[in-house]
Amino acid sequence: MPGLQPTLDEVARKAGVSRSTASRAINGGMRVSPAALVAVNEAVARLGFSPNRAARALATQHTGSIALVIPEPDERFLSDPFLLGVLRGVSLALASRETPLVLLIANPAQPVRQMARYLSAGHVDGAIIASPHEGDHLEDDLRGSRPVIFIGRPFESSRLSFVGVDNVEGSRLGTQALIDGGRTRLGTITGPMDMTAGIDRLAGWRIALEAAGLPTDAVELGDFSMHGAQVATERLLARFPDIDGIFVASDTMAIGVRRALEAAGRRVPQDVALVGFDNLGAAEGMTPRLTTVNNPLLELVDSAAKLLLERIADPSIEPQQLILSPHLVPGGTV
Repeated sequence: MPGLQPTLDEVARKAGVSRSTASRAINGGMRVSPAALVAVNEAVARLGFSPNRAARALATQHTGSIALVIPEPDERFLSDPFLLGVLRGVSLALASRETPLVLLIANPAQPVRQMARYLSAGHVDGAIIASPHEGDHLEDDLRGSRPVIFIGRPFESSRLSFVGVDNVEGSRLGTQALIDGGRTRLGTITGPMDMTAGIDRLAGWRIALEAAGLPTDAVELGDFSMHGAQVATERLLARFPDIDGIFVASDTMAIGVRRALEAAGRRVPQDVALVGFDNLGAAEGMTPRLTTVNNPLLELVDSAAKLLLERIADPSIEPQQLILSPHLVPGGTV
């Protein structure tokens, strides 16, 4: 009849694919063959298909929107390049798919468990969760509710979807660069130990040192903040004055480490070599440029969006886990 909008079923029939394949193709193309993707795109164009979000919400009890959950206080979120990069990347990824984004940030007025209740109540179709901590209980609170995917490996990861970088290998690469540069007394400023990124980056540092037969005792705990890293470096230098190289678990913290070294009269890299992790802008602002490990943020967030939309379209899909490879970005601090 004139005026009726084509349906997803009609698109699938026109393209010669299943309904779930057509839905996945329209929502990002994850796990769809190139031939099927072309066929669906051609069918969409020929039929003039456009998802009617209001009608779909009434018919399917789907809202058409996705939440980005940041279980961090406002001050950490607003000062962390990784988390701000996640927000920008997720916003772009969902905007290109015409999917509204709801941002949820933990603060005293909205604690983590309150956010979990909001998600479980069906206010959104699914959620992308960045920066999970061991004590926030999000894995347990959201189990069996709306589809979720984590950016960064959660602690209980066996039955959860997540995308992440290989933090162990990345920190091993960064530490090996210090060893290859002739440094023999290496320390590290870690990330928080209630986050898998902090734990895994410490593990990679230890693996490289143990393989080289070097001591692994020069460890100070950091919190992914600039100030926290500066204070931790002061403690590290007081305990181990012979340190000649430091692997830092984030580039933001490396700025604080550099400040502490300068205050102590230590030159970088002449006296102490420095390697960071993330490659999200802070490295370029340092003189000389910080040697760091690339964290493929844009690929992480785009993959997270695709996987989540795929699971929303087809809830029978098993949880998926994608671990991306890091690489060393040479600079002038080693």
